[in-house]
Amino acid sequence: MSVRSLKGLAAGIAAASLSLSAHATVEVQWWHAMGGELGEILEGMTEEFNAAQDDYRVRPSYRGNYTETMTGAIAAFRAGQQPHILQVFEVGTGTMMAAEGAIYPIHELMAEQGRALDRDAFLPAVVGYYTDTDGNLLSFPFNSSTPILYINQDAFAAAGLNGAPETWEAVVEASRRLRESGAANCGFTTSWPSWVMLENFSAMHDSPLGTLENGFAGIETELVFDNDLVARHWDNLKAWQDEGVFRWGGPGPGDDAAPMFYAGECAMFFGSSAARAGVLANTDFPVDYGMLPYYADAEGAPQNSIIGGATLWAMQGHSDDEYAAVAAFFDYLSRPEVQAEWHQRTGYLPITQAAWELSEEQGFYAEHPGTDISIRQMTLNPPTEHSKGLRFGNFVQIRDIISEELEAVMSGRKSGEQASADAVRRGNALLRDFEAANR
Repeated sequence: MSVRSLKGLAAGIAAASLSLSAHATVEVQWWHAMGGELGEILEGMTEEFNAAQDDYRVRPSYRGNYTETMTGAIAAFRAGQQPHILQVFEVGTGTMMAAEGAIYPIHELMAEQGRALDRDAFLPAVVGYYTDTDGNLLSFPFNSSTPILYINQDAFAAAGLNGAPETWEAVVEASRRLRESGAANCGFTTSWPSWVMLENFSAMHDSPLGTLENGFAGIETELVFDNDLVARHWDNLKAWQDEGVFRWGGPGPGDDAAPMFYAGECAMFFGSSAARAGVLANTDFPVDYGMLPYYADAEGAPQNSIIGGATLWAMQGHSDDEYAAVAAFFDYLSRPEVQAEWHQRTGYLPITQAAWELSEEQGFYAEHPGTDISIRQMTLNPPTEHSKGLRFGNFVQIRDIISEELEAVMSGRKSGEQASADAVRRGNALLRDFEAANR
């Protein structure tokens, strides 16, 4: 969709918006964690909303990465200087849900401001992650992603390869051919090792991360991913690294992984579907896409992947006029045309069925083959209690622990069995701390 058409769409908001004053514009603060290409797209989208009407102005403010943004907002709330809207990544959901005095649930905000919020309009794989036990939507699912496989088509062609490998066995075989042919120095690398090589790896194999439906059914949950499947995979990653077919991109977000793909060092890259904007901006070779692989001998695989990304939380402590502005902005963001534009430009999932269907009607998927991989992977099978997502308290810190333990495997200091057991032990201690603090 063109910028002109978005402006025409946004102009319709003025008629539906609640007019507060003929002279005053209500301003709200939106703290977010998007830099680079994604930040530029976000800023442009917000300006479209601001330019469409005179009653409200949303001021986006980049506050660092997801962890930094969330930590800063907690400190701001304690000082009474919290933003109106806060972008929080998916692993912060359990912590935000427990902060009842700090959040204004979206279903309540929209109802009290007279704005429609049809929960059934959202994709089930997305909306289920951010609802309470009664099915009420707690935050606005603005940017949902899932990890996918990016492929250097030139390198694949040079190695005589065609199409994305579907299994881990095929990934390794392709990686060996890439190296032997001289098409690439390494087969594959990965960003976000905990998210890709544990959380989504487990979901794709229908294997539990924790008890009580991965934490959805209660805060008494315990981590249980110290199983043979995870230990086997982590040991394999170390062996593949030693062989040269895999290259470790580092813990945490794995900041070294994407540049190795951009430079053509590694021919395959596991990254967020929302990395597509960055991938296309930083590569000079054609890119193909594939689903996350699975072990061919694993029963129940492939199942489906789970989402990452973030949602927008409304924070308590502001005026009714300001909440009217927040509700108008959320109403704008949920429109099919806006969501389709966001999805098509970034690689994030279309959060509503209507945005998905509109993208298909516009011919986006036909014109850009493979860009629907994320949606097809998320909806590959009906989600199970092991593959619908995760909801653990203190998971921001637990994910750091997982990355540390994976780093220990990659450096040869621990086996996959020992590292996964240590990650579970250390993580469960944090779960008990969270449980005790939220009784």
